[in-house]
Amino acid sequence: MKIVQPTKEKIISSPVSGIPMLILGIVLCPVVIGIFILCGLTLVRPNQSKIVLLFGNYIGTINQQGLWWVNPFTERRNISLRVNNFNSEKLKVNDLRGNPIEIGTVVVWRVSNTAQAAFDVQDYESYVEVQTESALRTVASKHPYDAAEAGQTSLRGDSEDINDELQNELTQRLAMAGVEVLEVRISHLAYASEIAGAMLRRQQAEAIIDARARIVEGAVSMVEMALEHLKEGNIIDMNENQKAAMVSNLMVVLCSESETNPVINAGHAA
Repeated sequence: MKIVQPTKEKIISSPVSGIPMLILGIVLCPVVIGIFILCGLTLVRPNQSKIVLLFGNYIGTINQQGLWWVNPFTERRNISLRVNNFNSEKLKVNDLRGNPIEIGTVVVWRVSNTAQAAFDVQDYESYVEVQTESALRTVASKHPYDAAEAGQTSLRGDSEDINDELQNELTQRLAMAGVEVLEVRISHLAYASEIAGAMLRRQQAEAIIDARARIVEGAVSMVEMALEHLKEGNIIDMNENQKAAMVSNLMVVLCSESETNPVINAGHAA
């Protein structure tokens, strides 16, 4: 028969074996506290902000630059407060008359409300782009490319009014995203390629008509002035037929596009 020897009990009679653990705790405690403090430090650069979340709840926003300490358990997101430029693509839209035109714009904007920009929309930068194109189409469809009558606002002739209207439209649309619109400018405006040639000929015809109207107006005033001077100076006494012939000749000379050759009346030969 095999006799099993019982295990001897080891009794720790000296406290010296617990001292290393105590020393380890004393050494590690400042290290843990230091790491905890360092995890709460956050750096905010100029024109930057930090969105602070604690367990999914919005705590606040740090807008001032510098080194800040927050709860180490919080989540921090960067939101830029810098001014941004968005240059839209050339959009093909129909103006008030239904003519296809190409139009583009430049929008200067920045974030004014960080909470709205972070939580009220999915992506505020993409939101700015989509709403800019939508507002541009809306404003362009309300006005003709060229004014058909006096007092009518046109895209080409009243660019400042169009820019103001577009800025007001964008301000209302982007308020939900916490975005401030600083400036809006039309960067490109032209007829679409399929009607550009026809519209160019139309503009040329309108320019010729305006020029002709000015020429005729000036010629009439010069004829009136010539007849008045002849009458006041008693230079020549003309009957109605002679006056009509003179007016006709002067109008031909003043309104003709080519050079005129005067015919000198030398009288009848003897």
